[in-house]
Amino acid sequence: MINVVVTGAAGRMGREIMRLVRAAEGLALSGAVERPGPAVGQDAGLVGGLGEAIGVTVKHDLAAALSGTDVVVDFTSVEASVHHAEVCAAHGVALVIGSTGFTPAARAQVELAARRIPVVLSPNMSLGVNVMFELVKQAARLLPGFDVEIVEIHHKHKRDAPSGTAVRLGEVAAEALGRTPEALCFARQGITGERPPGQIGIQTLRGGDVVGEHTVLYLSDGERLEITHRATSRTHFASGAVRAAAWLPGKAPGVYDMPEVLGLRSAR
Repeated sequence: MINVVVTGAAGRMGREIMRLVRAAEGLALSGAVERPGPAVGQDAGLVGGLGEAIGVTVKHDLAAALSGTDVVVDFTSVEASVHHAEVCAAHGVALVIGSTGFTPAARAQVELAARRIPVVLSPNMSLGVNVMFELVKQAARLLPGFDVEIVEIHHKHKRDAPSGTAVRLGEVAAEALGRTPEALCFARQGITGERPPGQIGIQTLRGGDVVGEHTVLYLSDGERLEITHRATSRTHFASGAVRAAAWLPGKAPGVYDMPEVLGLRSAR
């Protein structure tokens, strides 16, 4: 049995992950963590909307929840995730991170922790999006002369922009085309002049209750190809995180990604 601690237990993703962990064969919910507030001290089953008390008390200190834990699943914020990575590294516990908005400096801190523990770090844990990454790579290689643009839409409560998935889609296209991350353009305003050759634009839309939508456009004179992924619920994100939690314990220290978890690419 793999013992799992879920951080952000009172949030939308945390509640869904706890539900799926409880339902998964071979996994057990051994702990729940939330920032200081009304959820702390309550039973995770009641906080998480599971409909019953499950005997797991929500704590505000991750270290206090790690006894006997094999893996932590973390959907919180960049700052919290970096701290959680340091705590997990100190206790030798594997970590799955689904938070988005990582800066290079924050990612470097997670990579430092990953010298001691295995970490799955991914901006999007759904099977469909990770297949999309592979399709975007193939299309970029097959259409080298086309302009590449990315549009993403999320609900009005999302705090980071553009989404981590959109940024990763841009990085995947840039890598396939032999371009550096500097090719990514996140804003256009005013008299910008002609579109520079090789630029990859990423545009952000926010509103309503959109769970997530990403489109990569390949544009040329006279034709256009679009690859789109639309999420209609958070279940597939949580399901991917739970798959990662089942896969990660026992792996060598290092940073892993979802294509490795999902078998789309061989793990090291």
